[in-house]
Amino acid sequence: MLAVEGLDVSIGAVPILRGVDLQVPTGAMCGLIGRNGAGKTTLMRAVMGLLKTQSGRLAFEQDELLPRPGFERARLGVGYMPEDRKLVPALTAEENVMLPVWSTGIENAAERLEWVYGLMPEVKEFRSRPSTSLSGGQQKLVALARALMVGRRLLLLDEPTEGIAPVLARRIVDVLSDLKREGMSVLVAESNDTHLHGLLDRTYVIERGSVRLREEASAA
Repeated sequence: MLAVEGLDVSIGAVPILRGVDLQVPTGAMCGLIGRNGAGKTTLMRAVMGLLKTQSGRLAFEQDELLPRPGFERARLGVGYMPEDRKLVPALTAEENVMLPVWSTGIENAAERLEWVYGLMPEVKEFRSRPSTSLSGGQQKLVALARALMVGRRLLLLDEPTEGIAPVLARRIVDVLSDLKREGMSVLVAESNDTHLHGLLDRTYVIERGSVRLREEASAA
């Protein structure tokens, strides 16, 4: 599904990612585990086209991603949930969820929205509320719902359980469990794999911008 090969990314003059190799097979849930500052967010932003790469290759099935701007990568079916949520304060929860539809013109948006609400009915309940009135955990749910609207083929989730109440962290894990059962391809970044125990088919560890494969569940 996603193949990252020899990826180098610098921010200014500072190298952040160094020769990163990583694969997310079709239908697999993969973890990217590393401490703050290890390069998790940089890798996800590079895959989405939000950061320039110095060298390497990004392939999404038969599509080469590097020549494509970010909005075209989303149009291919890649959804991204940033760690800091990035909700638009002036919009309601549902309007935030619908943003990628408006920017990419994806088809069958109404059906997709109903599927997302079926997966996360609590988001439907507060869909008309201003995003600024939501708790941090509720905002995470909205950001996940927004990623799901466009992420029909691949999800990139940057620390979805970080910094929120335990009950909402468990709720997000429940949603990830549902996505795993549906065969969604997912790369989820976290500082540790405590919440992800039993979910991951493959675990990568990132340290100082370098990535290594730690374990693969199917090989156990």
